[in-house]
Amino acid sequence: MKESRNTIQKQLVLDAVRRLKSHPTANEVYAEVIKTAPHISRSTVYRNLSNLSETGEILHILLPDSADCYDHRTDSHYHAHCRGCGKVYDIELPEINKILNNVTTSDGFCCEAHSLVFIGLCHGCACSNDS
Repeated sequence: MKESRNTIQKQLVLDAVRRLKSHPTANEVYAEVIKTAPHISRSTVYRNLSNLSETGEILHILLPDSADCYDHRTDSHYHAHCRGCGKVYDIELPEINKILNNVTTSDGFCCEAHSLVFIGLCHGCACSNDS
């Protein structure tokens, strides 16, 4: 993990991600930060989100066909993304650790990180499609 210096801007961004707890996009984090610090630029927020995810203080979640989002939880867990409303949900899959222990290749590949996002419809969107 990359080391970075502690700045007021970095702390404001980290606090915003932790406060939102909703897997916010960079734009949502920016909107939250400027409520208390209107002088901070969008690029400063984006740069700090990148730095915080590089140092492992937050998770950067890549979502296909949607804006990436960020997670205050850095423990081992996974995500489901509703293609209807866009909401991201946490999923616990403790049995995946057994699989990860067996991720190797014949040439000695060593897995350092992984990402898993399930895509579908949440209950609310699935029910509204039935109508």
